[in-house]
Amino acid sequence: MPTKNPPFKIILGSSSKARREILSEMGYEFTIMTADIDEKGIRREKPEDLVMALAEAKADAIVQRLPNGGRSEEDDCTTLLITADTVVVYRGTIREKPTSEKEAREFIKGYSGSHAAVVGSVVVTNLSTGKRCGGWDSAEVYFLEIPDEVIDSLIDEGITFNVAGGLMLEHPLTLPFVDAVVGSTDTVMGLSKALTEKLFLEAQ
Repeated sequence: MPTKNPPFKIILGSSSKARREILSEMGYEFTIMTADIDEKGIRREKPEDLVMALAEAKADAIVQRLPNGGRSEEDDCTTLLITADTVVVYRGTIREKPTSEKEAREFIKGYSGSHAAVVGSVVVTNLSTGKRCGGWDSAEVYFLEIPDEVIDSLIDEGITFNVAGGLMLEHPLTLPFVDAVVGSTDTVMGLSKALTEKLFLEAQ
């Protein structure tokens, strides 16, 4: 997609490779900052509330590190900060990034021949005005049976420890075993394009 020339600058507050790729696919140029927060220190019962609270905490952490909270008197151009969070919900239980090989294996084996929901938030903060807009989206992923050797390979590669629920839809090893996605694939990958575009408009 050709690069867009929006009337604002963008900071992506995420180290996620998938989110970087999605935002690039949307045609935007951006800089990257990461929020080092204690995600385990933020707990909510509902997945929708949890992903919103985490995305807002990431935004707060980045704003605090920016000079003048990101406001610049010399620069007339608006800067929008995007933060996001994703969790997987399996049989009513919220799953974040697996913390051990045992947990990663348990997560992926559970998806085999079954399905899981993905809930993802996007928060856009206008650093020039302080205005903040956010929302969440969800999708369901249905899986075929995933062979044990594929699960072993995914765990050996270590990629499962960096993604919510150990679930990386776009991975070449995982993709052949995805039966269907009900909802938006980019939500599953970590950044809903439609929601992000909507929030860009609202936050300006």
